[in-house]
Amino acid sequence: MLIKKGAEANLYLEEWHGRKVILKRRLPKGYRLPTLDLEVRNQRTVHEPQIIHEAKEAGVPTPTVYMVDAADATIIMEFVEGKQVKQILNSLPKEERLRLCRHIGNLIGRLHGHGIVHGDLTTSNMILTPYSRVVFLDFGLSERSKSLEARGVDLHLMKRALQSTHFTYAKECFNEVMAGYAEALGEAEAEKVLEKIKEIEQRGRYIER
Repeated sequence: MLIKKGAEANLYLEEWHGRKVILKRRLPKGYRLPTLDLEVRNQRTVHEPQIIHEAKEAGVPTPTVYMVDAADATIIMEFVEGKQVKQILNSLPKEERLRLCRHIGNLIGRLHGHGIVHGDLTTSNMILTPYSRVVFLDFGLSERSKSLEARGVDLHLMKRALQSTHFTYAKECFNEVMAGYAEALGEAEAEKVLEKIKEIEQRGRYIER
């Protein structure tokens, strides 16, 4: 059953060996030469599970990958039970909401400290399970990088996601995200990233004029 149509891939909810799974299939792009298109989809199909595994090693919960078929540009992975953080954040009591955001910031810090940039940090790509674990999803745009620019862009996207979807609580939530980030990587690193985010925002304002 198709559950999400994306620009890069479609997600299907399927049954696989008695398990409920997500099947992610990368779509052919007509604007690319067929041989190049196949190579790009193969590479990205192999890259994503590798990053998911590395994120686990960093202490960040991610879905279990069951099968990778590079030739078919398909990944079969665990269906994570729970709710998107996007769906529940606004309705949580303040203390719980802030605690959740701090925990998310800590997980982002672990990712960045391990040299992984998620590439699509939004509350849509985070699941809160019935056991209060936060699981990060969709590493399709992720990359290996420890550059300050890449980290700043990652967290700038998170800030924008909070402002657009959780605008009433965006400021306090992002402050807690950065507090959790500092717990993982230290105050000095968090300050550097905050300065980079401000720089990125200034660039955006300049371009909009």
